[in-house]
Amino acid sequence: MKICITSKEASLESELDPKFGRCAYFIFVETNKLGFEAFSNTNADESQGAGIQSVQFISEHGPDVILTGNIGPNVYDTLSAAGIKIITGVSGIVKDAINKYENGELKSVDNFTINSHFEIKLQH
Repeated sequence: MKICITSKEASLESELDPKFGRCAYFIFVETNKLGFEAFSNTNADESQGAGIQSVQFISEHGPDVILTGNIGPNVYDTLSAAGIKIITGVSGIVKDAINKYENGELKSVDNFTINSHFEIKLQH
């Protein structure tokens, strides 16, 4: 299984980033392997469409599930259509979140958690 986690830094020891489209990094972990890959989120500074562009980026890496803090309606719909399981409300250290997911402590959601453009409104 491949898990994608939004992160503030490029490390399994870093804090999970609660923002999906504007997170600092996407970390991909293959649960049946020992390694991981971290990618800087080049969409984080986009004025519009950061969430959808981020979905397109992570979809190219084929995750089965995404662990993050919050997602908006467009991201929810796009991730769902891509068949990617969505876990929101996740916080703490990346490796701890992975362990919680593997132990069945985190459950998928069936709706978005913030309104569209929530993050942009907070910046004004």
